[in-house]
Amino acid sequence: MALSNATTGLRRDSKQISIFHNENVRALIVFLSSLGLFLLFWEVGARAEWFTRGVPTASATFKELWWWVTNPFFDNGPNDLGIGWNLLISLRRVAIGYILASLVAIPIGILIGISPVAYKAFNPYMQLLKPVSPLAWLPLGLYLLRDSEKTGIFVIFISSMWPTLINTAFGVASVDKDYLDVANTLGASRLRTIFKVIIPAALPNIVSGLRISMGIAWLVIVAAEMLLGTGLGYFIWNEWNNLSIPNILVAIFIIGTVGLLLDSLFAALEKFVAFGRNS
Repeated sequence: MALSNATTGLRRDSKQISIFHNENVRALIVFLSSLGLFLLFWEVGARAEWFTRGVPTASATFKELWWWVTNPFFDNGPNDLGIGWNLLISLRRVAIGYILASLVAIPIGILIGISPVAYKAFNPYMQLLKPVSPLAWLPLGLYLLRDSEKTGIFVIFISSMWPTLINTAFGVASVDKDYLDVANTLGASRLRTIFKVIIPAALPNIVSGLRISMGIAWLVIVAAEMLLGTGLGYFIWNEWNNLSIPNILVAIFIIGTVGLLLDSLFAALEKFVAFGRNS
């Protein structure tokens, strides 16, 4: 009996040791520990006025966060919307601009990837327009479109298309030549080769580009909305005018959380596509 109990104890101890040796568990422990230390430093520092005067405490910020999360959809006019409505407005603009950018970038990327002539023709446009700041397009969009909603979508479109276009072109150009030779040997048409060989082989790169583009789209819309009148960007600007720092921090937390969720979805899709390619 004693030997049995000792064996059971050893198994329990070894199981606990194996859990703590797990990389994900250790990462979670480090994350929670660092988060706890950061919140403690924030709380104590704000109360002791170690920072700039007026910095809210962590507890006051989370109190505001709880209020906004539990009251997300009130509507007291266009300048006083709940955080939920502002979030939906931002997501709608991002979705429209991002989808339009993807519908343009993927076909052009495929064309550039399979044709050296197209690459040489379009590359100057990419190198010229890719580095332009998203906010530089904002006044031009307002002047041409005369509509804040369309301008926001335009800025998302023009800013988020480049990673998808470039990654698609790179993925298509990197397709193994043996695949193309086999398709030609079997008598596949050019169009069939593109859809049955080139796109599936380049899909991991395409999804990687889509993931980067989504990150840029979500980043850009917040800055653009500060001048558009609604959305999370405008919410931040409005709260700054009201000198409500806790609400600004609430909006930053929500923006970061949504960005994390969007990136996680694309990371899962990227992993799925890579797994399907390797299987």
